[in-house]
Amino acid sequence: MYKKIAVAIIHGIGNQEDDFASKTEKIIEKQFYKKLKKWISADSEQLIIHPVHWSTVLINRADELYKDLVLKKHQNYKLLRRFIIHYLGDAIAYQPIKEAKNNTYMKIHKRVSETLHHLANDAGYDAPLCVISHSLGSVIASNFFYDLQKNNRDLIINKDSYLEKGETLALFYTLGTTLPLWSLRHDFDQPINIPSKLLNKHYPQVKGEWINFYSKNDVLGFPLKEVSERYQNSVTEDRIVRIGNLLTFWNPLCHIGYFRNKRVLNRITDQLVLTWKQINSI
Repeated sequence: MYKKIAVAIIHGIGNQEDDFASKTEKIIEKQFYKKLKKWISADSEQLIIHPVHWSTVLINRADELYKDLVLKKHQNYKLLRRFIIHYLGDAIAYQPIKEAKNNTYMKIHKRVSETLHHLANDAGYDAPLCVISHSLGSVIASNFFYDLQKNNRDLIINKDSYLEKGETLALFYTLGTTLPLWSLRHDFDQPINIPSKLLNKHYPQVKGEWINFYSKNDVLGFPLKEVSERYQNSVTEDRIVRIGNLLTFWNPLCHIGYFRNKRVLNRITDQLVLTWKQINSI
C-alpha cells in the first residue's frame, strides 16, 4: 500500500467562497496523477487536499466600509480600493492579543488545526505535509507552524498525530506573500523551519523545500531571502513569475491570480510527484 501526501491550501485576504480552492485542486490533481499514471490512478486518492477557509472567522466590516466610503462617495479605482480595504481589515483583525485566549488570531489558527486534523484522518497521521499559502495566508501559516515548532501545541486535536504536530511538514509554498512586512515586528522576524527538523525521523529520504513565488507587479508580494540572514538560510528559492491575465498581469491586481497560475501550480506539482516517489521508494 502506498503512502499518501497531505496538502493544505490557505487563502489570503478578503471573504472567500467555500470552493475558493476547487480549481487549484483540479489543476494539481490532474497533473499529479498524469505524471504518476504508471503507478497509480486518481481513484487511488494518493493526494489528499483540504482548503483552510479562515475568512468566515472574522466579523469583517470590510464590505460595509467599501460601500460607505467608496461606492456611496463615487471614488475612483474601486477594485483597487476594495482590495486595500480587505487587506488592511483582515491584517488588523489578525493581530495577536496575548491577554486574550479567544481572540481572532487563535480562532483562525484553530481553523488551520482543524484542517490538519482532517488531513491526518484522510491521509495518515504520519503523511508528509505540503502547505500552499497566499498573501496573508502565508503569514497565518508561518505563525501557526512557528508556534508548533516552539512547542505551543494547545490547538492540536490529536496529540498522537505527527502531521498535526507539524513534524511531517516538508513543503511550503508562499504565493504573493506579505511576510516581509510582518517581519518588521520583533516577534514575527523568525522564519519557520522548512522542512521540519523532525521530518528526517519520519522520511530521511525527503529533502523538502520552501519556494516563494512573487510578481514584480504585485505590490503585496515580496522576495523573502533578502529579509534577513535567517530567511536567506530558510527559504530555498525566491521565484519571479508572471501572474494574472491581460487585464491584471501588469498591475497590482495580479495579486489575486496565483492560485490559477499553471506555471506556479505545475512547479508545486512536480515536487509533490517527486516527494511521493521518495516516500514510496520509487
